[in-house]
Amino acid sequence: MPTNSHGPMSLSDVESKAGKHRGPELGFKRLRFTIAYCGTPWRGWQSLEGGRTITDELNAAIRKATRIETRVQGSGRTDAGVHALAQTAHCDVPETVRMSGEAWAHTLNACLPLTIRVSNVEDADPSFHARFDAIGKTYRYRIWRPRMMSPFEADRAWHVYGPLDIDAVRWCCEKLVGTHNFVRLSANRGDMPETERRQRTEKTTRTIHRAELREDGDVLEFEFEGDGFLYKMVRLIVGSLMHVARGREPKEWFASLLADPTGMQSNQTAPACGLYLVRVNYPA
Repeated sequence: MPTNSHGPMSLSDVESKAGKHRGPELGFKRLRFTIAYCGTPWRGWQSLEGGRTITDELNAAIRKATRIETRVQGSGRTDAGVHALAQTAHCDVPETVRMSGEAWAHTLNACLPLTIRVSNVEDADPSFHARFDAIGKTYRYRIWRPRMMSPFEADRAWHVYGPLDIDAVRWCCEKLVGTHNFVRLSANRGDMPETERRQRTEKTTRTIHRAELREDGDVLEFEFEGDGFLYKMVRLIVGSLMHVARGREPKEWFASLLADPTGMQSNQTAPACGLYLVRVNYPA
């Protein structure tokens, strides 16, 4: 099976990459969607056998609303339980369908469960591709601090109670900014042996432009902006940061995860419930 930097490419991935160059088929146009969703009840973004994914629900909504068979292509995968404030996607529809963007959004939302909302639809350049044209993403991770977990934050934030060394966490966030090999702060999707993954440094090197920690009442919020993120990279970063915050490892341990790609991978994975895809960046 073909591969790329995001892991093994499915048949739809291969078709998508080819579609980037040829654009829509004759008589079709390309639409660009902005989608928000609560990931709690879903098996993730990527279409899977058995359904119950965001992509499957979007394809079904388009089919129900317009009787059009199409494949929605997203900017990237989010795992089961991960949320999105503004996922970007595209699909091709016949030019004869003359609905406005507002009408598209209204119609699709009427066919979608309430945990998935299409916030914007617009005509896209025929060459636009939600995944291959993306130049960066921003992720947010939320942590709930009080002793009692709020029922309104369940499955929306990670519950972490107890003293935290916030100064050490901020020091680690400063170390994150820049270009690093994130092989020890990412997971193997299973498309290649780990020994091979560690040798292909170009596949595991990413640039973080911004890594911030905000304290907002009972909530800690991390926000990371970068040119791309590997499988489970944000969750491993946050889990490792909190490992330091709880005093279980010194801050130098975290720095070594970035500086020395030969060591053991971190096994501190934060739960999916606190992770949000905030936005996807494209060239102006």
